[in-house]
Amino acid sequence: MSCGDLLGIHPTELKFPFELKKQSSCSLHLTNKTDQYVAFKVKTTNPKKYCVRPNTGIVLPGTTCDVTVTMQAQKEAPSDMQCKDKFLLQSVTVNIGATTKDITPDMFNKDGGKVVEEFKLRVIYIPANPPSPVPEDSEEGLSPRASMQDCGHNNGSMFDTVTKSLDEPKDRSSEALSLISKLTEEKTSAIQQSQKLRNELELLRKEVSRSRASGFSVMFVVLVGLLGLVLGYFIQKM
Repeated sequence: MSCGDLLGIHPTELKFPFELKKQSSCSLHLTNKTDQYVAFKVKTTNPKKYCVRPNTGIVLPGTTCDVTVTMQAQKEAPSDMQCKDKFLLQSVTVNIGATTKDITPDMFNKDGGKVVEEFKLRVIYIPANPPSPVPEDSEEGLSPRASMQDCGHNNGSMFDTVTKSLDEPKDRSSEALSLISKLTEEKTSAIQQSQKLRNELELLRKEVSRSRASGFSVMFVVLVGLLGLVLGYFIQKM
């Protein structure tokens, strides 16, 4: 903000975003630093190029007034992007209760020892769309094209990694299902084998039982026969 005794001015330079065939604007904030009414007037060295609203006004004590400066669309750009246009802001104290309608050109004349503060503002053009910074070859060791290729390669690798990570659960799920199916089949086969062994064991037990029963009958018959012979022999002797 400027150090004037009447009005504080911010900013102290008029910065316009410059773009061909497009108008642009910037604002001034005028703050009354006194306990009096202060009138102001804005002039420019190129009035056809700029529109100032308001170009005159009254700022009450302790208040702020905003002034909008609009630059008309330009068909050509300066070769060095330098602008020689200037603005002049004049301010003077007026009677309490004065309004914008009471402002006259004579108020800003310095005749008769009248105190009129003046502040000059220069115009600066700034690019409307500043280019994004590009790493220098010496810093990165690669050309912009190579950097873009690397970026694409990195993006491709990242995509492959993500795709692989997404496919891994599916593969694991398939492996788990396959393992469960295999274990189920083995369990069923084991149950069938166990049942078969049980059946064979039962048959074997029956065969053993039959063999034991058959052996007992033969022995009994043999013994009976032997006893019969012995008895017959003794009977004959007697």
